[in-house]
Amino acid sequence: MTVNLTAELADARILAVIRGTDTAGAIAAGTALLEEGVRIVEVALTTPDAPRAVEALRAVAPAGSLVGAGTVLTTADVADVAAAGAQFVVTPAVVESIPEAARRGIPVAAGAFTPTEAYTAMRMGASAIKVFPVSVGGPAYLRAVRDPFPDIPFVAVGGVGLDDVPGYLRAGAIAVGVGGPLVGDAASGGDLAALRARARTYLAAVGEWTRR
Repeated sequence: MTVNLTAELADARILAVIRGTDTAGAIAAGTALLEEGVRIVEVALTTPDAPRAVEALRAVAPAGSLVGAGTVLTTADVADVAAAGAQFVVTPAVVESIPEAARRGIPVAAGAFTPTEAYTAMRMGASAIKVFPVSVGGPAYLRAVRDPFPDIPFVAVGGVGLDDVPGYLRAGAIAVGVGGPLVGDAASGGDLAALRARARTYLAAVGEWTRR
C-alpha cells in the first residue's frame, strides 16, 4: 500500500532525521523517538548499515508510524532501502533516485534549494520538496520560494532549532525535518534520555502550533 507522505507529514508536522556513526546507536535513537511519539523517522544512508537500521525500526514502529531512508542518491540506493522496507525516501538534491523511487511507488521528499530545483524535482515524481539547507535563507526565503508554487508541499530541513519551528510553519512549510538539534549524539551511542526529553519538547512545539 502506497503511503501518502504529504498527508502524513502535514499531520505529524515533524520528521526526525537520524544520522549517526553507529548502527546500534541509530536503531536505539530511532526506537526512542518512536516510543516518544515521533511518527515519521528517516535514517540517513551515511549511517553505517543504514538499511539494517531501517529494517529494525520498521519491526518496532507503532501502527501509524513511518520509517524511511535519507541521503538516497542512486538507483542502487533505492533498491537497497526498498529491500529493507523503507516506506519513503528523502534526497539531499535533485538526483536519479527520485524517478526510480517514484517508479517503484515509494514516495520521495526531494531535496531542493531553488525554485528551479523544486519544480524539476516535482516533475521527476517527488511527492514533497525538502527545502535544504533552509537555515541559509530562513522562513522568509521559504515563503518566497513557496509563493509561486502554492501547490507544492514544502518541508523545511537543515538547522531547524526548536525556536525556529513556528516561523517555518507560519511561512507555509507542511512540516519541519530535524536532525542534529533533535537527535544530538544519540544516533552515535549518545544520551538517549536527553534525546527523549528533546523529542517531547519538539512534539509539544508542533502540537501547540497545530492547535492554533
